[in-house]
Amino acid sequence: MPNIFDISSIFFTVWGYPMSYLEFFGVVTGGVAVWLSTQASVWSWPVGAISVVLFFFLFYQIQLYPDMFLQVFFLVTNIQGWWRWTHPKPDEAIREGTAHVGELKISRTPTRQLVIWSSAGLLATGLLGTFANNLHTLFPVLFSQPSAFPYIDSFTTTMSVVATFLMIQKRVECWYVWLVVDIVLTYIYFVKDVKLVAAEYLIFCFVALQGAWLWTREYQAYRQLDDVPH
Repeated sequence: MPNIFDISSIFFTVWGYPMSYLEFFGVVTGGVAVWLSTQASVWSWPVGAISVVLFFFLFYQIQLYPDMFLQVFFLVTNIQGWWRWTHPKPDEAIREGTAHVGELKISRTPTRQLVIWSSAGLLATGLLGTFANNLHTLFPVLFSQPSAFPYIDSFTTTMSVVATFLMIQKRVECWYVWLVVDIVLTYIYFVKDVKLVAAEYLIFCFVALQGAWLWTREYQAYRQLDDVPH
């Protein structure tokens, strides 16, 4: 029985690249979860929860510690997001016009709120980056190797937090934040030689654009319905 949580446990080899069970199934479940998100499907959250558990073990083994910690956050927010989308307040619920009647409406983020979130993310990047840069000296038993790309990795971690909170509230702008994060992560994962994960995040860049377009279209559909006399 293979240990799917060990990156050295190989599922198959393609073009000379050894594919671990951990990387393969983490990528597949993550890809399905993101696609479901573009469709505004609540099932994106439980499928995403499976993916983050797998990626937690993957990132620990390739020394991307901020990304590893991020998976714990994602696990909690996947549960929170599932609840938020399926239990909106009465004035936030979709009443008609889409396949998601009764669920949380898509909305836009006020500019002031977006600026505050972005600024907080950048400040947190500096703090987390400094911490990640010293993890191997602070906790040498747990982290035997220094963190790879501590500040860049911390930037994607903190901005992923911002994007996730926006997604929980079903804000269109979450997709633009995800686009920036996905571009940077594509580079990081390629350099760290987890090629399938890098390829997935390259695809996620295009998925983020699709998500922004689909969510904007649905948001505009609500407004058109509101303008129709009842």
